[in-house]
Amino acid sequence: MGTSVNTRGARPWWRTLILWIDSNSVVDNPKEGIDYVRILPFIGMHLMCFGVFWVGVSPIAVGVAIALYLIRMFAITGFYHRYFSHRAFKTSRLVQFIFAVIGSSSVQRGPMWWAAHHRGHHRHSDTELDPHSPNSGFWRSHVLWFLQQENFATRQERVRDWAKFPELRALDSYDLLVPVLLAVSLFFFGGWVAEQFPASGTSAAQMLIWGFFVSTVALYHGTFTINSLAHRFGRRRYETGDTSRNNALLALITLGEGWHNNHHRYPASARQGFYWWEYDITYYLLRLMAAVGLIWDIRPVPERVLAQGRSQGQTKDRPNDQAANPTPNNPVNHSDS
Repeated sequence: MGTSVNTRGARPWWRTLILWIDSNSVVDNPKEGIDYVRILPFIGMHLMCFGVFWVGVSPIAVGVAIALYLIRMFAITGFYHRYFSHRAFKTSRLVQFIFAVIGSSSVQRGPMWWAAHHRGHHRHSDTELDPHSPNSGFWRSHVLWFLQQENFATRQERVRDWAKFPELRALDSYDLLVPVLLAVSLFFFGGWVAEQFPASGTSAAQMLIWGFFVSTVALYHGTFTINSLAHRFGRRRYETGDTSRNNALLALITLGEGWHNNHHRYPASARQGFYWWEYDITYYLLRLMAAVGLIWDIRPVPERVLAQGRSQGQTKDRPNDQAANPTPNNPVNHSDS
């Protein structure tokens, strides 16, 4: 699925429009650097947040924004990351699709694109082949990496296990469809609430700004901190051959993803807070879903990994770690993934 578009030389506006509509159209000779025309929607998302100064604020609009942040963060952390990227549990095709749709509403591309790049990150952590290596600078690791032309297309060879599902391929190619539907739905929902409950103080425009734009941009940067800040600030329990760190604040913002050094030690586990004091809200919700039969075969952290962590403790830096000079041949980057 996807149309071949030649990216050499100047690109007419209609070709960029095709790339907005069908993300997997980027296949021919992508150039290095940022495609400033194609990233206009991403810039626009941030600019629209300033609309709060015109539409005002209400408890219901803020409540919807927070709720959508949490729901979609769980879809990203529990499914885009732990399920689609690492296959840390099993589920039905229906539940798989539902959370793929919710994840797509986060405007972080489709599940196959997300998983493909994340698998590449683990394979080449902190090397020049890592798309968001912290060694390339904060802004590159935080946001600039996915604005590069060479990272627009899905690396299909890394997600052949998901390519057999046409619904996932469709979400991956037409990744703007679900966000647009969410934005339109919020606009009409806000108008309905304003009409039925005038005392709510909301409006169609206010619900759109807070529920979609503010919530989504907050979700963007909450997620992005794991690529950038979780490789710079925090403590290290394991020698993983990269700069991953455990950060309690980031774990709170991302529902458990901040235990990043743990994750790099054993990516296959559905649990990233390895010990009882490391809160992992995503994992708790996954256990709840397992209790009612929505998911199963949750992959645990092996006892040997837990024992190793207890014996080593946590430090800010490990002088003998290979993180100062990681290589793609470091077996820690590949084992248990």
